[in-house]
Amino acid sequence: MATILYRWGRYSFRRRRLTLAVWVLLLSLLGVGAAHLSGPTSDELSIPGTESLQALDVVADKFREGADTASARVVFTVPGDATLTGRDQQAAVQATIAALREAPQVTAVADPYRSGTIAPDRRTAYASVSYAVDETEVNATSRAALLAAGDAARHAGLGVEYSGEVTVQAEADSAAEALGILVAAVVLLITFGSLIAAGLPVLTAVIGVAIGLLGIEITTGFLDLTSNTADLATMLGLAVGIDYALFILSRYRYELAAGRDGEEAAGRAAGTAGSAVVFAGLTVIIALAALAVVGIPFLAAMGVAAAGAVAVAVVVNLSLLPALLGFAGRRVLPKAQRNGKDNKPRKMPYGERWARGVIRHRIPALILAVAAVGVVAIPGLDLELALPDDSTASPASTQRKAYDQLAEGFGAGINGPLLIVVEAAAGTVTSAGERAQQLISGLEGAVLVTPPEPNQAGDTATFNVIPRSGPTSEETKELVHDLRARQADFTAATGGATLAVSGRTAVDIDVSEKINDALLPYLSVVVGLAFVLLMVVFRSVLVPIKATVGFLLSVAASFGALVFIFQHGNLTGVVGIASTGPIVSFIPIFLIGILFGLAMDYELFLIIRAREQFVHGATPDEAIVSGLKHGARVVTAAALIMISVFAGFVLADDIIIKSLGFALAFGVAVDALLVRLTIVPAVLSLLGRSAWWLPRWLDRILPDVDVEGERLAGRLARSEARSELEKAL
Repeated sequence: MATILYRWGRYSFRRRRLTLAVWVLLLSLLGVGAAHLSGPTSDELSIPGTESLQALDVVADKFREGADTASARVVFTVPGDATLTGRDQQAAVQATIAALREAPQVTAVADPYRSGTIAPDRRTAYASVSYAVDETEVNATSRAALLAAGDAARHAGLGVEYSGEVTVQAEADSAAEALGILVAAVVLLITFGSLIAAGLPVLTAVIGVAIGLLGIEITTGFLDLTSNTADLATMLGLAVGIDYALFILSRYRYELAAGRDGEEAAGRAAGTAGSAVVFAGLTVIIALAALAVVGIPFLAAMGVAAAGAVAVAVVVNLSLLPALLGFAGRRVLPKAQRNGKDNKPRKMPYGERWARGVIRHRIPALILAVAAVGVVAIPGLDLELALPDDSTASPASTQRKAYDQLAEGFGAGINGPLLIVVEAAAGTVTSAGERAQQLISGLEGAVLVTPPEPNQAGDTATFNVIPRSGPTSEETKELVHDLRARQADFTAATGGATLAVSGRTAVDIDVSEKINDALLPYLSVVVGLAFVLLMVVFRSVLVPIKATVGFLLSVAASFGALVFIFQHGNLTGVVGIASTGPIVSFIPIFLIGILFGLAMDYELFLIIRAREQFVHGATPDEAIVSGLKHGARVVTAAALIMISVFAGFVLADDIIIKSLGFALAFGVAVDALLVRLTIVPAVLSLLGRSAWWLPRWLDRILPDVDVEGERLAGRLARSEARSELEKAL
C-alpha cells in the first residue's frame, strides 16, 4: 500500500492542474445532483418491529388513517384573574380555531371547548391540529399560517404558544463551524509558522466536508436520513480532515527540509504518513459503519453517512493535498527555512522532555492520571438515556413554553400521552376496550383514561392514557412496562383480545431501550476490533491491551463529564444550556464509535515510531522517548484542532449536536493529553521489553502491514544509494 500511495502522491503533485480540475468537476457535479435530487430529512427516530410501531401500523390499517401524518398543538393561556371561558376570551380562541381550519394542508382542528382540553383551573387550553401530510412535507406556507393563526388570540390579550414537529425549523449553526475552523487555523499557524501551511489543511477539510454534505443531500432523495446527519458529518469531516492533512503536511515539510525536491517529498509523505492516515481513517470508518449491525436503522444511516465523510477526508488528503502542495512549493516552510537561514540552536523538543519526565516518575504519573480519570468518570454511573423532547428545548422557544404551560395546567403527563390499541373479534371490541379502560384506570401511574373509540369494523379500538409523570421520567417507563406485563392476563380474561401500548412516548421508550441494549454488544465489537487491529500493527499482545484499556478510560471520562453537566445540571452556564435531563439515547453509542477511531489515531502516530526504534535496537525507554519526541508535537496540535472543532459545536442550539460536540471535545482532551501522553508512556516503561512480546505462532498468522511505510523508506534509501554509487563511478 505504501508504494501505491507513494506513486499516487507523486502523480498528484506532478499533474496538479489535472488533479485540481478533477476535484472541481466532481464538486460541481455533486452540486448539480444535490440541487435536483435532494429530498427532505426526518427527525423520526423509530425502530421497525417494536410493539409501539406495530401498534401504529394497526391503527393506520384498521382506521384508514395515516399514522405518520403531522400534528401540532396550539396552547392558549390567559393572564390575570380571567379564564378562557369568558366571553371575550372564548371569542378570541374561536377566531384562532377558524384561522387554523383555513390553513393549508390542515385536515382537522380539535376545538378545546368541544373536546374538553381545558385545564381544571380554566386558565390553560390547547387545540390539536392535524395535517394531511407527514411532518417532512409540511411546507413553509402552512407553517407560517399555523404561527399566524394565533394573532387573533394575542390581540385579545391571550398567550399563544405552539408545540409539535411542524413548528420546528432547522437553523444553521454556521457560528459553530466558523469558530472551530478559526481556532484550528491559529493552532496550525503556530505549529507550522507559515500562513500557507496553516491554510492548506483548512482548505482541504472544507472541500472534503462540502463533498460529503452534497453526497448526503443527494442521498436524502433516496433514503430517509435524520436532520442531525449533516451536522455529524460536518463535525467529523472538519476534525479528521484537518488532522489528517496535518500529519501528511508535517511529513512533507520534513522531507523538504531533508533536501528532497517537491515531487519526491510529496510521494514520500503520501507513502509514509499517508499510509498511517489510511489506517487511521479505516479505524474510524469501521467503527462508524459497525453501527449498521446493531439493528437500528436511523443509527446505521447516520453512522454510514459519517463514515462516508471520513472516507472523503482520507481521499482528499491523499490526492488533492499533494496537488495543492505542488502549487505551494517550498512556501509551506517557514521563511527562515526557505532562505536557508534557520541557524537557531535547537532546544530539546517538549515531547522528549515530557516523555523523560513521565518515565522518571512513572508510578506517580500513572496513579495520578488514572485517579483523575476515575474521579471524572464517577457521575457516569448515574447515566440515564432518553430521546429529546420539548422539555429540553430552549426556555425562550415557543415549544418549551407550550410544554411548560401544558404541564402546569394539566400535569406533566399531558406532554406524553400513551396510545392503547385493543384488537378483538369483530363485534366484541367495545367490551374488550371497556375492560382495558377499567384495568388501566386502576393503575397508580395513570391519571386519566379516555373512553375507547372503535373502528367501523368493530375489531379494533383505541384510547389515550395520560400518565402522572412526564414523557422521559422513570415513572412513565414503569407505567409502560406495567401495562405490557398485564397483556397476557388481559388476553386470557377477554378470550383472545390483545392490548398494545403505543404513541410517541412509548415509541421513544422502545427506541431508548433498544439502543441501551445494543450499547454493550457494540462496545464489545469495537474493543475486539481495536485489539486485533493494534496487534497487527504493533506485533504485540500487551500494547493492544494497554491501548484498549486507555480507550475505555477516555470513554468513561466522557460519560462522566456528560452526565455531570447535561444531566446533573452543573456548570450549565459554561456550555450554554438552560435545562437538563436524560442524555440523548444514541449519544453514548456514537461517542464510543468516534472516540475509538480517534484514540487509535493518536496511539498509532505516537507508538509506531517507538516500535520502530525498539526493533532497531533501542532500549524500551529510549524507544518511548523517541516516539514522543517525533509525535507529541503533531499529536498535541491535532488534538487541539479536534477539541476546537468539536467544542465549536457546543454553540449549536440542537441539544444532540451540543452534547455530542462537548463529549467529543472532552473525550479527545482526556485521550490525547492524559491517556496517550501520560498513561501510555508510563505503562510502556513499566512493562519494558515485555510490552513488545508476541508469540511466534501468532506472529506467523498475523498479516504484516507496513503502516508507517518503513519498507518503502528502505527501498527508496537503497535506490538513492545506488544512484549515488552510479554517479561516483
